[in-house]
Amino acid sequence: MTPDEKKTWRAPMMAVEIDKASFDPWRIQPVRHSLVGHPLLQPAALVALGERLEVRGSIRTHGNDATAGTSFGDAPSAHPNRLSAAQTLGAIQDAKAWMSLLNVQVDPLYRVLVGDVLDGVQARVGHRDPGMCYRAGWIFVTSPRTVTPFHFDKEHNFILQVSGKKRIYVWDHTDTVVASEQARDRFHHTHGRELLAWREEFRERAHVFDLLPGEGAYMPSTSPHMVETGDEPSITISFTYYTDATRRDALLHKTHELVRRFGIAPPPVGRLPALDAVTHAGIAALVGIRGVARQVAGRPVHPGNLRFAGVPLT
Repeated sequence: MTPDEKKTWRAPMMAVEIDKASFDPWRIQPVRHSLVGHPLLQPAALVALGERLEVRGSIRTHGNDATAGTSFGDAPSAHPNRLSAAQTLGAIQDAKAWMSLLNVQVDPLYRVLVGDVLDGVQARVGHRDPGMCYRAGWIFVTSPRTVTPFHFDKEHNFILQVSGKKRIYVWDHTDTVVASEQARDRFHHTHGRELLAWREEFRERAHVFDLLPGEGAYMPSTSPHMVETGDEPSITISFTYYTDATRRDALLHKTHELVRRFGIAPPPVGRLPALDAVTHAGIAALVGIRGVARQVAGRPVHPGNLRFAGVPLT
């Protein structure tokens, strides 16, 4: 297929079905989508994408002997998959591997897909959750009976099943039994997940989604989750983004982590809105002053509202 033909592969503006009236950006909920037959999400296209992303180091993979309790950060080294991206993706049935194609929006072809899908989402959720930025796409191609270890992420996430079956366990972002407030503070400050530890009894507290192609789930920022693939290979795509609210909360969590170093245990983010507002205003002002100082010194300043993660403004 020629490059010009590929440019016509556009996702429908309403690729993800959302009820605008009932959508709550901080509530885990099921969704449906219409991306199952999209040409960019078929096995041959993903092999080609994997080859391009592997050159950039934008691949994450581990063997299917990882478990729910495996450290998410250590899984690639503790359970290595020694096949190349093309070898893994081309024979995923027998590869015994989990593979994530990271930040697919850095690829111009897939950036269009990410933009199309999230433009359609933004039109319906922006009234409740404005400021969508740092859009990204992540494609997971996994062998049968493969686990995504227990972890959480900073972005809001629409996770959509394209092929195969998958069971997703998701926990509320406010569930401090599963993930303590300190774990979230640390994660936002250092990106470390060392305070997040799996226990089998957590399954009873989870929202559970048994996803078939065309189905998906929405999970808010820092919702812990764990994924189990069924008895056939699976293809899943996540569309993630930040908003004004997630960026605000991230700044508060980072601040709370610093406060903890002085032996002070701050109230959870969201418990005292007035205190959060004052804290955020003060820290945001300080960050702004530091940004101006960097500009004056001729040092780079990273924009806070990039449309796509990892893709500079043009």
